Amino acid sequence: MERDQDYVSRDEAAQQAAILFERIGVLHASYARTIVDELGEEAGRRLILKAIKEYGKKVGAQVREKAEARGLDNSPEHYTGDLPAYGTHDRLEKVKVGEEDCLRAYGCGLWRTWQRLGEEELGRLYCNVDVAKYMGFNPCFKQVHTKAPFLGDDCCELVVRPTTEKEREDFAREDADWSYLDRVD
Repeated sequence: MERDQDYVSRDEAAQQAAILFERIGVLHASYARTIVDELGEEAGRRLILKAIKEYGKKVGAQVREKAEARGLDNSPEHYTGDLPAYGTHDRLEKVKVGEEDCLRAYGCGLWRTWQRLGEEELGRLYCNVDVAKYMGFNPCFKQVHTKAPFLGDDCCELVVRPTTEKEREDFAREDADWSYLDRVD
């Protein structure tokens, strides 16, 4: 890509975003592996989840601030714009499953990176960011995986659901394991 171009094609923009998304995957895997190797499995995972929660809360707060600047409230339909439209996944689609509106993401660049590195288990910890960023946007809602490659599926299927009082309390506590919020019964 030439830097002095005024415009780039959608494909070129997607390719450039994909490079960055892959680097984020490598960065997460590298930090996560180092933390687990230094602190041990249990303490390392706790620290990684703590960092992912903090990161997600910051992303959610930024999205909320942008919505408020446009005169919108923090209801789930106003949560938009936290990922690039191109380059993060091969394909995105909105579908209805039963009564729920779902987002399906095929070909996640992060997951491919973690598979290539053999770090699927530690990579999966990053996926908790979907719960954290929605709760950072509005603690009354969480975005959960109803399908995911880490569950053996061919895509991530994400749905927004209300949180319970206990879930909000656990998410707010520093010492609570909040990772169960992304588990679907």
